[in-house]
Amino acid sequence: MGQVVIEADKLTKAYNGKVVVDHLDLKIAEGEIFGFLGPNGAGKTTTMLMFLGLTEPTSGMARIAGFNSTREPLKVKRLTGYVPEKVGFYDDLTAGYNLAYTARLNRLTEAEVDKRVAHSLEVVGLGDKGDQKVGTFSKGMKQRLAIADVLVKEPRVAFLDEPTTGIDPEGISKMLDLISRIAKEKNMTIILSSHQLNQVERICHRVGIMAKGKLVVEGPIEELGARARGGKYQVEVKTTEITDVILSAIGRIKGVLKTERSGDTLLVTCTEDLRPLIARAIIDNQGMLVEMKIHTQGLEDIYLKYFKEA
Repeated sequence: MGQVVIEADKLTKAYNGKVVVDHLDLKIAEGEIFGFLGPNGAGKTTTMLMFLGLTEPTSGMARIAGFNSTREPLKVKRLTGYVPEKVGFYDDLTAGYNLAYTARLNRLTEAEVDKRVAHSLEVVGLGDKGDQKVGTFSKGMKQRLAIADVLVKEPRVAFLDEPTTGIDPEGISKMLDLISRIAKEKNMTIILSSHQLNQVERICHRVGIMAKGKLVVEGPIEELGARARGGKYQVEVKTTEITDVILSAIGRIKGVLKTERSGDTLLVTCTEDLRPLIARAIIDNQGMLVEMKIHTQGLEDIYLKYFKEA
């Protein structure tokens, strides 16, 4: 993990004695897209609000870039952006004016306001819509405008709560591409809360599954799939020829549990992702590697397993 920019330490929130976030421990690195999964009431939005300094924890601590979200909320807000599930704009004002209002609230100079508004609209594909009233925008356009509203601040961290709700399939694809591109180009850390498992699976580096206020499990999807299979990875290997020498070399790799051969395909069961070592064993023994991929459980299967256990 690179530099940690988001951290929770035993973060807890209770309303009228009911615990909605229960002793959450979490670290998220700079530039990472982290997916929060869980049903309504799991505690995802409350967790985001505590990170943003918009609600105080009952106990524990949340930090953004080293700043305590409760004790230093203004510093945290300068570093973060937030797209709530229900986006709100002034419909009778133009897109550009809405963004300019956000920029001025963040005490930018007028020259900087104009520059950032124009740039943010361009990034989200609304460069020619700055003079159009938001009330005329489609749901998808408003969601993209919400991303632009975050970009105006040039934050280090962005929290996106169900950012694709109510958008058509083509708009969803464009939104996911946009989020992924922003994280990469601007090295922005993004926390994405969603019910849509396929969307999270497509762009998130790691996921966390929440149920009844607890973070049940978190990690890369491949790793969670292996855990769901009892800690075993399966690597599918295709070569021009599978010889006994190659089979023997792969079998000697520490962590390889079993090899199954079918024609030009070899299925290797191992305790960890051993693709680099398997590839080396093939090449060193005069084999030619055609294709190699790791079998992973789909996020839906992983989600159902851990959610049922919770």
